[in-house]
Amino acid sequence: MKADTERMSTIFKYPPLYLITDTRISGLSHIQIVRRAIDAGIRTIQMREKHLSKKDMYKAAISIRDITLKRNALFIVNDYVDLALAVNADGVHLGQDDMSVKEARKIMGKRKLIGISTHSLDQANKAQDGGADYIGFGPIFHTVTKDAGTPKGENALRQIREHIDIPIVAIGGISWENVNNILNAGADAAAIASGILIGDIKANVMKFMDAIY
Repeated sequence: MKADTERMSTIFKYPPLYLITDTRISGLSHIQIVRRAIDAGIRTIQMREKHLSKKDMYKAAISIRDITLKRNALFIVNDYVDLALAVNADGVHLGQDDMSVKEARKIMGKRKLIGISTHSLDQANKAQDGGADYIGFGPIFHTVTKDAGTPKGENALRQIREHIDIPIVAIGGISWENVNNILNAGADAAAIASGILIGDIKANVMKFMDAIY
C-alpha cells in the first residue's frame, strides 16, 4: 500500500522523512542538526536526548521550537511530556515503558500529537485503541543506533498496515536505498537517525529526496 499522502499530511509535513536527532551519532548539537536538516528540506523533527541535564535539554528544545516555528516544521519531543509541554512542542513520542496515551493526553491536551513506539501488532492495536495519533513501528531492518530488538521486516509492516488506520512511522535501519520499500509496504513516513546524521546532513537528505521523488 502506497503512503496515503492526504491522510498523512494532516499530521506530518511533507516530505515523509521524520528525523530523530542524536548528538552522539552526528557530533553536532541538536540545534546544529535541526538547522542543517530543515535547510535541506526536513519538516518533521524529533528531539531524542538521554544524557543532557533537564536544564540543557530545555535550552536545546526551546531553540528548536523557535527554529521549527519559523520554518513551518513539526517538533516532537521524545519521552518527556513535561518538556514537550514546557516548550510548546507539537507533540511527544512515548515508548512502551513511558506514560500511557491516556495520561499524556490529560497533560498535553487534545491538539498535541502523541506517538507511541510499537514492536508488534498487539502493541500497535493497543496504541491506536488508546488514542495515539500515530505509531512508530520497528525496527524494520537491523540498526546500530539503539538496541531495539530483532528486525521485523517489510512483511510485518504490511501486516500492521492492514490493521492500523492511524499513520505509521517505520523505524530502524532505513536508508535511501530502502526507503521506498517501507513506503510501499504501508508506512506513512520513515524515521531516520544515522542514515541522515552520519556525514553531510544536506547531502544525505538529498539522497532520500531523490529516492522518494
